[in-house]
Amino acid sequence: MRHLFPFPLAFVCLMLAAAALLAPTPAHAWPWSTDMMNQPNVKPQEGPMRPFPRRSVPVSGIPTEIIDRDEAEEMANPYPPSPASIGTGRTLFKIYCAACHGIAGRGDTPVAELIGTVDLTDPDMVGDLTDGWIFGTITFGSAIMPAYGVTNEEGEYRGSNDLNVEERWHVVNYIRNGLVADAEMREAAAQ
Repeated sequence: MRHLFPFPLAFVCLMLAAAALLAPTPAHAWPWSTDMMNQPNVKPQEGPMRPFPRRSVPVSGIPTEIIDRDEAEEMANPYPPSPASIGTGRTLFKIYCAACHGIAGRGDTPVAELIGTVDLTDPDMVGDLTDGWIFGTITFGSAIMPAYGVTNEEGEYRGSNDLNVEERWHVVNYIRNGLVADAEMREAAAQ
């Protein structure tokens, strides 16, 4: 009588046992699967609270002493429009403002077409505004624009706190002293 399998039955059983032992499915349950998780470190919410490092910055931000955009109108910019201030303002403008106002500040982005963003290079528009009013707009936002500053500790109009007080003034310096020149330079380079 001929066997159904070309190999002896004992060999087939041995091969099946070896395959079962080497299969990847049970391998994930071995102790080495948690070695990366169980390292000598302090996990969140574990152990006593350690003091904050010196000079650390609170995440709640610094509240602004003014209560609305109109009250900010008479404020003077405490940071002179130095190249460093304008450069910092340029960087922050590209990060926070360019999505709506455009990289050149002309309000020529797809978002601006949907929401009606103003052209920040228009001399009739921005020329009549004070530094304080621009600072107040950045701090409190407007009808469409979100607030980019903590306005007060517990007020209902608390902003997103993306920009601290100094950073907002640097953006004002850039809008006043660098945005138009940058826009004209981009247009000249594009021609």
